Amino acid sequence: MHTDMASPSELASQSDAVRTRFAPSPTGLLHIGGARTALFAWAYARHFQGRFVLRIEDTDTERSTPEATQAILDGMSWLDLQADEGPFYQTQRMDRYREVIAQMLEQGSAYHCWATSEELEALRESQRAQGLKPRYDGRWRPEKRANKMPPDAVSPAVRFRNPDAGYVVWKDMVKGTISIANDELDDLIIARSDGTPTYNFCVVVDDLDMQISHVIRGDDHVNNTPRQINILRALGGKEPVYGHLPMIHGPDGQKLSKRHGAVSVTEFDRQGFMPDALINYLARLGWSHGDSELFGREDLIAWFDGTSLSQSPAQLDYDKLCWVNQHYIKQADDAYLLTELRRRLSWRSLHADWLHDRAASALILLLKDRINTLEALADWACSILMDPDLDDQRIADGIAQALRPEVLPALADFLSDSVLACPMPDEAMSWSASDIAQAIKGLTATHQLKMPQLAIPLRWWCFGSGQTPAVDAMLSILPPAVLAKRIARGLRKQGFGA
Repeated sequence: MHTDMASPSELASQSDAVRTRFAPSPTGLLHIGGARTALFAWAYARHFQGRFVLRIEDTDTERSTPEATQAILDGMSWLDLQADEGPFYQTQRMDRYREVIAQMLEQGSAYHCWATSEELEALRESQRAQGLKPRYDGRWRPEKRANKMPPDAVSPAVRFRNPDAGYVVWKDMVKGTISIANDELDDLIIARSDGTPTYNFCVVVDDLDMQISHVIRGDDHVNNTPRQINILRALGGKEPVYGHLPMIHGPDGQKLSKRHGAVSVTEFDRQGFMPDALINYLARLGWSHGDSELFGREDLIAWFDGTSLSQSPAQLDYDKLCWVNQHYIKQADDAYLLTELRRRLSWRSLHADWLHDRAASALILLLKDRINTLEALADWACSILMDPDLDDQRIADGIAQALRPEVLPALADFLSDSVLACPMPDEAMSWSASDIAQAIKGLTATHQLKMPQLAIPLRWWCFGSGQTPAVDAMLSILPPAVLAKRIARGLRKQGFGA
């Protein structure tokens, strides 16, 4: 393998029109590695004013499900990676595959094979015993059949007749020039004995029919590429430009799996990451543009020309992703954050009429510079909506550490202060932060206390945490009746009549 890399102009000029594709198998959710592949294919097509095709490779009927197909479509929609064509489904193209197989049989680039699974396993065992690489020996090639009669009880598979000599060579967008000897490849099955076409065959027919000019995919497909190129050449087609991306690993350098946290696009949504933030972060996993860390889609499209792709596996870093996400939350429109907050509270079956748009907007304004996920915003909203469990050991310990007996009279006075006791003209509206700040300031002076001595117990009683943004601003979000109830509960828990 060599590392001479093509220039952007060479890559783009190898096809009259740039046409990329994303072709997932619907056997599970849209994996984060698949999402990056889709992003790079999408960005490359956009950069060269080409077309981006979505194809669902669902010929594995035992493992493919409608739910997984929908999850892929939903994930692509959430990431806003809109296809120009498709989705196309391989299960809807079976007639076309049968037509091409018949054509190849007639031309001699494919042949029937009656070898049983038992025969093939015995062949592999014999080759292993001799220290040879297990491979099909071409026993049913036309020139080897001689006078052999096909067994009546066996339905034949169809095999592609791979070239015997020479090399398959291609200049990979990521890995440089790759060369594979044809004598390393055997005659692969392109249609099973039940007539169903196989993956490598379907991919070639699809890429040919859909005029795909550039195939960007994971490097777990490198071994498939020479086989696909040979089939494509046998069909008289021109092979696309290939680019094989290294895998994404977890922070420990191992293959990414569920033990590392979220691995599907749906999970990243659930954890509170914004789609634009995930797009930005994924773009930097295996590709770079100078020192640029934060950039939008338009910048990505302008810069992504197929160069600067790393040959080494990328590592998923959740801390870095949270940092990127925090940037996008800070830049987000408040209306978007409000919609997201409502959506996430509905997941938790929390609906409170009093958390109206004005109160929720006040919470967003208070927190958007402090949080790094949208779920953190929802967590804070829950502390506003739900009375803290004062029997919870964490909360009880926090209160015991923060609250001194001499502070209780001041807290009782706060409860009876006119700020809380005076009827509100509109119970849906909270008192202002300045009103509450003034009340706290007066009470600390009257009772000769420092502000934290009063503020920290209020935080525990009202929000279940000893640390919050400015206590006056947080308390002002609560309706007066809710605020008064939580303070009264706290006083009663301490045995101080309220």
